[in-house]
Amino acid sequence: MDRLEAIGERILSYFERKNAARDAALQRSRTLIRHSATAIRAAHRQERELAREHLDQAKTITEELRTDLTSYPDLYHAGYTQDAFKEYAEASIVFALLVNDPLPDPDELGVEYAAYLGGLGEAVGELRRRTLDILRQAHAADAERLLEAMDEIYGLLVTVDFPDAITGNLRRTTDLVRGLVERTRGDLTTSLQQESLRAALDSVEKKLGSRPGEGKA
Repeated sequence: MDRLEAIGERILSYFERKNAARDAALQRSRTLIRHSATAIRAAHRQERELAREHLDQAKTITEELRTDLTSYPDLYHAGYTQDAFKEYAEASIVFALLVNDPLPDPDELGVEYAAYLGGLGEAVGELRRRTLDILRQAHAADAERLLEAMDEIYGLLVTVDFPDAITGNLRRTTDLVRGLVERTRGDLTTSLQQESLRAALDSVEKKLGSRPGEGKA
């Protein structure tokens, strides 16, 4: 029992350090989510430099989290930490796809694979939003490119057949992605059909307006 006091002090000291690390991780996770959300908003507004600035800050925070939680793997794999990584992955993926950059790699981002796959799934909702905005502006080619990206993301997610405990409940996200892809495909098809009809009507009107004898005094 002579060692009990020393053991107790060592344990309490460890818990104090771990609690401080937890508090810092919570704060950094909230900040990481904020930067990620701001980057997505900036990307939608085509404010590329602003989006890059927030992604750069998010990357710095991600690296700090990984470094600070090396000694506390349970805190690193905690829900709030991995959710923040997922938001960072989503923002990076959305930005890359909107500006037609190469898709970021999870190892380059410094996030776990489950968080990356979750980010991929969440990105589909943002791609749908952008696709609908594009369709309102009659830019079908860009809309088709994003729909293809959404389809490929779903094609990957649907092959991930592992327990939810490993993938972070990816199966539910995959089901949601499927619905988003199908609705977006329907919206794009309808838009293209309407555009084709408008073009046909314009062609008929031009032909009718150019009949011989019309426009002569």
